[in-house]
Amino acid sequence: MPDRLKTRFLVVGSGIAGLHTAWRASQHGDVLLLTKRSLFDSATAYAQGGIAAALGAGDSPTLHRRDTLAAGAALCDAAAVEVLVEEGPARVRELQTAGAEFDLDPNGQLKLGREAAHSTNRIVHAHGDQTGAEVARTLIERVRASARIRVLERARVLDLVVTRGAAAGVRASIAGKAVEIIADATVFAMGGCGQVFRYTTNPMVATGDGYAIAHRAGVTLADMEFVQFHPTALDTPENPLALISEAVRGEGAILVNEKGVRFMVKEHRDAELAPRDVVSRAIYRQQKTSRVYLDARQLGRGFAKRFPGIFALCRARGIDPRKDLIPVTPAAHYMMGGIVTDLIGHSSMPRLYAVGEVARTGVHGANRLASNSLLEGLVFAERVARDLANVAPLKTAPKTKPWQVPPLTDRGAAHVAAERIRTVMWTHVAITRTAKGLRTALADLSDIEQRLPTGATEELNLVQTAKLITEAALLRKESRGGHYRTDFPRAKSLWRGRHIEM
Repeated sequence: MPDRLKTRFLVVGSGIAGLHTAWRASQHGDVLLLTKRSLFDSATAYAQGGIAAALGAGDSPTLHRRDTLAAGAALCDAAAVEVLVEEGPARVRELQTAGAEFDLDPNGQLKLGREAAHSTNRIVHAHGDQTGAEVARTLIERVRASARIRVLERARVLDLVVTRGAAAGVRASIAGKAVEIIADATVFAMGGCGQVFRYTTNPMVATGDGYAIAHRAGVTLADMEFVQFHPTALDTPENPLALISEAVRGEGAILVNEKGVRFMVKEHRDAELAPRDVVSRAIYRQQKTSRVYLDARQLGRGFAKRFPGIFALCRARGIDPRKDLIPVTPAAHYMMGGIVTDLIGHSSMPRLYAVGEVARTGVHGANRLASNSLLEGLVFAERVARDLANVAPLKTAPKTKPWQVPPLTDRGAAHVAAERIRTVMWTHVAITRTAKGLRTALADLSDIEQRLPTGATEELNLVQTAKLITEAALLRKESRGGHYRTDFPRAKSLWRGRHIEM
């Protein structure tokens, strides 16, 4: 491996956004795709629920737009939502044509499910609850089949290379070796940051690298206070937690406490299918005195057929959903904020694009509508890929100084720091927040950052992303969507449509 590589397009990340961008961009030039572990290590591969798109009879982009705007709590970018719902159906059909084996009804049409806050059935699934894995499989096959895409696994991006105010590539540790990658355009598709919290459904690679690296380079971020907590992760001592898809509640499962009392009926008119923030807070309140369970017993034998992956997850942990209650807990699931982009993925820095969960396109606002994330990855990756064809080559390669990957001096201390970050964030910056708790968190996070051992590059990204979330949460003195403060428990008109940029 040479110390410096050059490519036309550099894509960082191997979820749906990165894979689709790389595949489509390869029509315009050579692509180098970096992934932190393997091509299969991404939140996409974990996604169970599906892809939302207006594909069914009686549905329309207008209805999908309405549901998305309602979930976003007056903070969505209307133009971005318009792009999502209008272009989404074609992207899903193209993915199907590319080989994705989505579930079909007896007539050979897409079988569409329903999830929370959707007004109609519009969720495309694959193999019941294995949608993300099927999408990843399909796109990975396309990427591997392209002679113009080179994949480098075990590649950790450490920082951007910036020349004359524009992105010119990245510095990365590839299998531990320092490599500088120079590119005409750099695309961040690095996923989210669920690992900053004690309980999360996100894979271990989701440590907020993209946010921290971009922020250090002066790239504009926004809406970092808006983290979505999935209400029903399997409550076991694991990291990450296994997800119990919203679709299970969509099929009729209910939430009960230890006394068998169904509590969501009193919380919201849609009960278990209320917006995720509402359900998560309700469960969180119940957990102060009781464990919470998902009761899916009414699905009977149909559970294993409809949700084979979830059934296997439960059975491996000694739970039979056909006759047992499933213990559940809220867990960090999705980041609505991130690198601010326009409608074709441009960030505030020339030659740097962002797409997928690391990007703040404006689609999600303060709260993501269920199953819009995979759709967003597809739609905006396509837009990024098309725009890359217009990027002019760098006139001259940037001149940079020699550098080395800093060796990690104390792995044990780095591990302890990461666990402290997760505990601090879950205690003070998770489902409910207060000014006092947020200030305590900031002080603790700053102390952790100062004590990080040399070479703890991933932990540095973790703590810096945690601080961005906490700082934004402290500044927004209201409750809206995924951001809930008990000292400001209501949404305020003053904050309607206002974004916190960092």
